[in-house]
Amino acid sequence: MSANRKRVAVLISGRGSNMRSLVEAARAPDYPAEIVLVLSNVATAAGLDFARQQGIATATVDHKAFPDREAFERAVQETLLTHGIELVCLAGFMRVLTPWFVEQWRGRMLNIHPALLPSYRGLHTHERALADGVKIHGATVHFVSPEMDAGPIIVQAAVAVLDSDAPESLAARVLEQEHKIYPLALKLAAGGAARLEGSRVRTEETAAALPAALLWPVS
Repeated sequence: MSANRKRVAVLISGRGSNMRSLVEAARAPDYPAEIVLVLSNVATAAGLDFARQQGIATATVDHKAFPDREAFERAVQETLLTHGIELVCLAGFMRVLTPWFVEQWRGRMLNIHPALLPSYRGLHTHERALADGVKIHGATVHFVSPEMDAGPIIVQAAVAVLDSDAPESLAARVLEQEHKIYPLALKLAAGGAARLEGSRVRTEETAAALPAALLWPVS
């Protein structure tokens, strides 16, 4: 691997489908990031098995083993530092992070959310979008901020909502786009093409010329 690749940890709690898309993308020789650690708060998370099969280091930090959230996060932080991590990607990591932990990784921690932020923060995004009758739904990759699902946006993908959609069918089409935009967002962040400036992400013009100007509309 190239010495100038950013060392990335992916944090998961389950099967880690978005983690898999990042691992696949990072196999490209010109990709500016290397997935060197997959960490979970659940020892039985299926994504850990996949990471091991790919020769990627894994770690488990069980949140139930700690007296409070900060103690858990300090153990996670120690693990990340031990592995020389430079960027963190949250991929289905089902823990609310404290401001202390977020501040350690300001501008260096990414998250993917199954909605077009700032709409539909939190859980059950597909059900809520269908209930509201919106015509466009999607996914967002953003830098993590102390306020949940509110950080500066890096990339978004748009998905048309069909009259025939149920939450499951809409979720499946959104997930397809998540698997495209998360590797793209990490590429931009690791390569320096996407920079955090205050509350916004500035993207170089050359990066903006990527497919569909960083927006992936789906009919």
